[in-house]
Amino acid sequence: MSQDLKSAALAYHAEPEPGKIAISITKSCQTQDDLRLAYTPGVAQPVRAIAEDASNAYRYTAKGNLVAVITDGTAVLGLGNVGALAGKPVMEGKAVLFKKFADIDVFDIEVEAKSPEAFIDTVTAIAPTFGGINLEDIAAPHCFEVERILSERLDIPVFHDDQHGTAIIIAAALINAMELQGKAMERCKIVCLGAGAAGLASMKLLISLGAKRENIRLVDRGGVIHHGRDDLNVYKQPYAVHTDERRLADAMNGADVFVGVSGANLVSAAMVESMAENPIVFALSNPDPEIDPALALSVSPNLVMATGRSDYPNQVNNVLGFPFLFRGALDVRASAINEPMLLAAVHALAALAREPVPQEVLRAYNLEHLEFGRDYIIPKPLDPRLIDRVPPAVAYAAVQSGVARLPYPDSYPRLDNMELATA
Repeated sequence: MSQDLKSAALAYHAEPEPGKIAISITKSCQTQDDLRLAYTPGVAQPVRAIAEDASNAYRYTAKGNLVAVITDGTAVLGLGNVGALAGKPVMEGKAVLFKKFADIDVFDIEVEAKSPEAFIDTVTAIAPTFGGINLEDIAAPHCFEVERILSERLDIPVFHDDQHGTAIIIAAALINAMELQGKAMERCKIVCLGAGAAGLASMKLLISLGAKRENIRLVDRGGVIHHGRDDLNVYKQPYAVHTDERRLADAMNGADVFVGVSGANLVSAAMVESMAENPIVFALSNPDPEIDPALALSVSPNLVMATGRSDYPNQVNNVLGFPFLFRGALDVRASAINEPMLLAAVHALAALAREPVPQEVLRAYNLEHLEFGRDYIIPKPLDPRLIDRVPPAVAYAAVQSGVARLPYPDSYPRLDNMELATA
């Protein structure tokens, strides 16, 4: 990071007041009567109503539009285990995105936990406050058990964005990249470099979309995950395949798709050159991708390339997913975020990228023209149509899959249109 960027980032977070979020009052508090209603004695009435029926909390409090963005600080961005408090700027940043893109309120919560079990117990204890839980920056492999156990214990959506948020955007972009490259999910050889939260969740979602497990090569620090290895945890074992391939270079030979969720400059030009015809390369490490796009394109000019950066085409950015996923889930008071809801978000994002791009998006990105193609396989984060497309698809999937406690909202598009959009 340059000194100028470091100084600007610190100043942004410190001035004119510390942090990026604040709490606002939503009701009038100007008169004695206002205070009488806001607090004692008037507040006793909603208290009694909630004590009689817990669902009244959604009517009389902010619970239904309030999400906890919560971390233990064990895997903050690319900085590692910096601790819960050091993760607070990231959690505040996530709160900004929830509010900006989906008008969802957030309390950011940083938990000093001695163990995953202690973290789970803490989240369980505070969960009544919220309409949903967004887990963030929790190290693998503990993150998988944390999410699973909390999802089982709680009756509100629990979502680990580092897993499923990344997976949604990768899957949506890959659907479109495969169409452009004339490839079919069920026939593609897919190499995934990185077997942490994002890599494992992404491969699981791609399998749900038709990818064959035997065609996936998951690669970690020990090389290709194959049946001969005895160092695999329970999360990696399902991806062990019978193969003679051992190194990343071996796996890349003849591959149709590369997905990198690992680290900078781990893929060589020779590896890209060895891929199948019309390859797809998603080099998503930030700030520096697994291979520089210019280098990849120099050896394979017809590839479709995506990165995690905003200064290259096809940015795989989680902000395309989590705010709108939660918006749809909260609007039907879903008890969980399940696979049908994830897939609905995938298909809604993929479909939106194929539509004509409105002028306001072009203006936001200072572009004269943008259309579905090699440099545009996924919507832009500032596309105002996202809020109209993704939440309805997610809400509809929640209703259809039985996890919604409210009907499909009247304010959303008609159901027959949604059936076509998510088919």
